[in-house]
Amino acid sequence: MSRNHFIAPTAPTESSMTVRFGAGNSSGDRWDLKEQGKAVKFVAESRYDLCAAGDEIEGFVTAVDPAPQNGYSIGSITQCDLRWATADGLQATPGTGTIAVGDYVLAGTATAKGTALTQYAKVTKATTQANVKASPFSWRVMSLGPAGTGAVGTAIVLKRQSS
Repeated sequence: MSRNHFIAPTAPTESSMTVRFGAGNSSGDRWDLKEQGKAVKFVAESRYDLCAAGDEIEGFVTAVDPAPQNGYSIGSITQCDLRWATADGLQATPGTGTIAVGDYVLAGTATAKGTALTQYAKVTKATTQANVKASPFSWRVMSLGPAGTGAVGTAIVLKRQSS
């Protein structure tokens, strides 16, 4: 199938905000550049942590400062605009199934902390589309990217929906 055009993020596409990451360095939870691009969720006062499979995505890590502040790793996340992701199938059975344009997605199979991404962060098609659509943190598939299939492992484009 030949495609002449598909939606793709272009730079600059996002504004970022500075946040704390993880549980604090005193617990051995030091973040570094390997966390860039991963999906995160809000967990406490000004603090975000990595999403697990099935979590709502509240942002993506855009930068990590090498120096901690007040016992926490510091960095930036973005919560807006278009975002590349990797299709990871269905929420109930990650790694199987396809994602279609218009589907609402959640975090897919997570890449462990301390391990750099080898592709974009993974997302799965939400089992209950209406629940995710109603969430203030809903991400929707806008394009099936260059492959045009939404198959597991292919690059897709997401857009955060306005709440």
